[in-house]
Amino acid sequence: MTQVYNFSSGPAVLPREVMLAAQSELVDWHGSGMSVMEMSHRGREFTQIITEAEADLRKLLAVPASHRILFLPGGAHFQFAMVPLNLAAEGDTVDYVNTGHWSKIAIKEARRYAKVNIAASGEEGHFTAIPDEADWQRSDNAAYLHYCSNETIGGVEFPYIPKSDATLVCDMSSNILSRPIDVSQFGLIYAGAQKNIGPSGLTIAIVREDLLGRARPGTPTMLDYSVHAEADSLYNTPPTFGIYMAGLVFKWLLEQGGVAGAEARNIEKAALLYETVDTSAGFYSCPIEKPFRSRMNVPFRLADESLDDAFLEGAKARGLVQLKGHRSVGGMRASIYNAMPLEGVKALCDYMRDFTRSHG
Repeated sequence: MTQVYNFSSGPAVLPREVMLAAQSELVDWHGSGMSVMEMSHRGREFTQIITEAEADLRKLLAVPASHRILFLPGGAHFQFAMVPLNLAAEGDTVDYVNTGHWSKIAIKEARRYAKVNIAASGEEGHFTAIPDEADWQRSDNAAYLHYCSNETIGGVEFPYIPKSDATLVCDMSSNILSRPIDVSQFGLIYAGAQKNIGPSGLTIAIVREDLLGRARPGTPTMLDYSVHAEADSLYNTPPTFGIYMAGLVFKWLLEQGGVAGAEARNIEKAALLYETVDTSAGFYSCPIEKPFRSRMNVPFRLADESLDDAFLEGAKARGLVQLKGHRSVGGMRASIYNAMPLEGVKALCDYMRDFTRSHG
């Protein structure tokens, strides 16, 4: 079996221990004689799987009793519509912070259902920093304030939770479970699974109980949070295998010291990679201002872009794959989520230094 270090932004690397556990249970889950992919989502076996997954996630993030955990189909794109449909009445104003690609898409979708006020934007600075919170222009009567805690493409990450009198909503798709957070400060957290949780096709939503049941008239049934909450995430056939895999990841994280342990490892990995970039005498560069550099997605560029193809080919030869930057920005990007081992980042840093010596 070929082993590589996969730096893909998503679907992303999963813990090897989790993959091996799933492999061993693939055709016979716990002596049931069935694969998880075959069993009824309303049967005793899957009830155990989803119940344990919810309990483990609640423990990992210290989710208070005031918040419900939902396992939803689809990705964050569904949430871009579900948020305004559930949390804002027709004609309401909603505040959004624009920090890059995914913020823009969320804003575009929200404009179909509400009056969007851009409370802050990093666009003028080419999305290299989080706008100073003191300068944000918030609405007096916003139904909610929405932000993306980590921009996967641009590599900008919030190092703090914004203050908000309005209901706080966060897209945590690419950094959930990578650091401790105070869930009680949020009305709603949502996250696509395919970066730090599991395979694509599953989304986690953590919603405060009092926000349920407020979907505007005409909201499609499948886009109403309260429908899924009342059915314990089983209103329709959910992405059962994705929930199973997420549950394995949650157990793996608990065994690895929980979210605090993950944060310590993520700090170490990111520091190594950024140091390699910053000490390359300009051979590599990262455009993001240091206080806002992502621990999850590290963008960097070669000073001589004509070497990009050679860099990628050499990396692949060493088993370092999926390093090409997003088509909208170019350059390179190394996504180093929870499941990326320290050895993978060290291997990348060694290769980057070797490439500098041979091409600098």
